[in-house]
Amino acid sequence: MKQVLLFLFCLTSIAVTAQDINGNAIVLGHTDSVQSKILKQKRIIWVHLPAGASTNPALRYPVVYVLDGPEHFAAVSGMIQYLSEANGNMICPDMIVVGISNIDRTHDLTPTNSHFDYENKPTNSFATSGGGEKFVSFMEKELMPYIESKYPAAPFRMLIGHSFGGLAAVNILINHADLFNAYTIVDPSMWWDNYALLKQAREVLRVKSFAGKYVFMGIANTMPAGRDTAHAHRDTAANTNHIRSILNLADEFKRNPGNGLTFNYKYYNDDNHNSSPLITEYDAFRFLFGYYKLPGEIDAMLYDAKAKLDVAAVIEDHYADVSKHMGYKVAPPETILDAMGHDYLEINLPDRALAVFNLNAKYYPESAAAYAAIGDYYAIKKDNQKAAEAYKSALRLKNDTGVREKLRKITAQK
Repeated sequence: MKQVLLFLFCLTSIAVTAQDINGNAIVLGHTDSVQSKILKQKRIIWVHLPAGASTNPALRYPVVYVLDGPEHFAAVSGMIQYLSEANGNMICPDMIVVGISNIDRTHDLTPTNSHFDYENKPTNSFATSGGGEKFVSFMEKELMPYIESKYPAAPFRMLIGHSFGGLAAVNILINHADLFNAYTIVDPSMWWDNYALLKQAREVLRVKSFAGKYVFMGIANTMPAGRDTAHAHRDTAANTNHIRSILNLADEFKRNPGNGLTFNYKYYNDDNHNSSPLITEYDAFRFLFGYYKLPGEIDAMLYDAKAKLDVAAVIEDHYADVSKHMGYKVAPPETILDAMGHDYLEINLPDRALAVFNLNAKYYPESAAAYAAIGDYYAIKKDNQKAAEAYKSALRLKNDTGVREKLRKITAQK
């Protein structure tokens, strides 16, 4: 939001500190495990929970599943935290992150057995390949039910996969599309098994409906020096098989706009296969949740003192639209509403502040902060009786020394 002021920065700092600092350690998440009967293995997962999960157990969050979890967990978790809550950002919702650790990466992430590398040369490196369907079964029947029973998961899932993980993500999209709502595919190994999955995708994308699914794909620069994507597209050399197969997949996605899939991709000329995940994931969050942030014209109108509008109705209409995209009821974030209301108080738009504070109390009736904010409004309006009532409501929910001191001062003025 354009008018985010000092209050928001203070609020954000407090929320992040409460979530992430444990003694002298800065904590991003924790490990957990699932004993898989399907894989006959104990699988380690890394889990990041939003700050609100510890303060409001009623909240539910979308879940991002990350293949090759340990490699990408910190970047994805930090990025989501920043884009969803730090400094008033509303690029994407706050989300749970589940990073899946590997035991036999080649086995789990490849859909078929193959003994050829990306240049179609024979290799013994992939002897255990082809366990992808069993791994998908583990995710669907064991991992997801475990996450959704233990953690505050909403019915929205996103998958992130890079390299072989990208190959696995494409396989799931093509053959098990309903497992996820959104996909981030990073430089996938579409050369695998003589382009077998690419060939299947060509047929499936043409005839199957992908309505309501979102895909963002990043393509790294893996070409020899001096080449460009136009050359790689028409090239037949073995050393451009990798990028050419991905460019061909992008063509197939674009060739079938009638299948309902919302798709975009980007080529990163300055990033190689190993550096491309970070920038792809950042761009993916912005694209896949392009509907989440308040449109610029609405944001400007909300802070235009001359605009005649029902602030609460505008916000609720926006999140009704967000809910349609995400497939479940999404409420405006409590911290954003709280900060927005205090912004209105700072710029002398008190009626809008009260509308937003009341909206917060409507969506978060068990939040002491929501009632304390209403008390702040009435204190500024010099309505000490209503301010005291609101502060008392807050204190019934949570004993807070700051709120208690505000109540003491208000009471002393009577």
